[in-house]
Amino acid sequence: MPNGPFHSIKWLSLIFQKGADVTDLFERIRESAAFVKKRINIVPTCGIVLGSGLGGLAKVIEVRARIPYRDIPHFPVSTVKRLHAGNLLVGELSGKRVVAMEGRIHYYEGYSMREVTFPVRVMKALGARSLILTSAVGCMNPHLPVGSIVAITDHINLMGDNPLIGPNDERLGPRFPDMSEPYHEKYIELLEKVALDLKIPLKRGVLAAVAGPNLETAAEYRFLRRIGADVVGMSMVPEDLVAVHSGMKVLGISIVTDEALPDCLQAADIKKIVAVAKKGEKSLNRLVAEVIKKM
Repeated sequence: MPNGPFHSIKWLSLIFQKGADVTDLFERIRESAAFVKKRINIVPTCGIVLGSGLGGLAKVIEVRARIPYRDIPHFPVSTVKRLHAGNLLVGELSGKRVVAMEGRIHYYEGYSMREVTFPVRVMKALGARSLILTSAVGCMNPHLPVGSIVAITDHINLMGDNPLIGPNDERLGPRFPDMSEPYHEKYIELLEKVALDLKIPLKRGVLAAVAGPNLETAAEYRFLRRIGADVVGMSMVPEDLVAVHSGMKVLGISIVTDEALPDCLQAADIKKIVAVAKKGEKSLNRLVAEVIKKM
């Protein structure tokens, strides 16, 4: 800590401000959840986050309420409008009550980690005990070609930040959450059984999360592969951390939308990436719907 009374006062005021932010977070969650509860007549048991190009599942949900993010107090608003509709959906899927984010919020949009993960906190406050995360990813593993659906079994956080940093509010979760099972093994096993029954190919993989928004260089892809990652994306991990912190059980599913092979790296085409996600989301939607039915 810097020397001098001025620096000491400034440092202490920063600590108190961060403590106030934690209290404010809890109250903001309550206010957001209360707003949503007034517009729904069901208690969702499962939350779903629909990733880039994977919004088709919203058409399968029997929607009871569609609430734009901009209308919900304290809710962040997605700035990637072409890929993310920006609505909170509450309804039924496969006979189960769900709350779904029709488009997620990304760290690269300029939001803080706490803002990025705020919707997950609200889902928990609404009653969700499970969380299904979906995303589009690049792949460094040559055994996972474009179009592969991957059950995420673990992750490596390389985003340079963490939504749990700062004073901890025990009402939201423990100070030191255990991460020995970031993605619920029983849910992964259920997903694999469902995929086998539906004859949909499914692989397992480790996700590396980076801040983005740029895609990686060849050297970075090579590094990611060497440290044990199969796929790479710009989301999912912050949401997983907050979900685990809050006691939710998480299932992560990704679609490989582009090959990230450093020795034959080609320029990324976002239109092609979105097109691959759209092509694969039919199978992903079937998987999610059947998994939720059997959860």
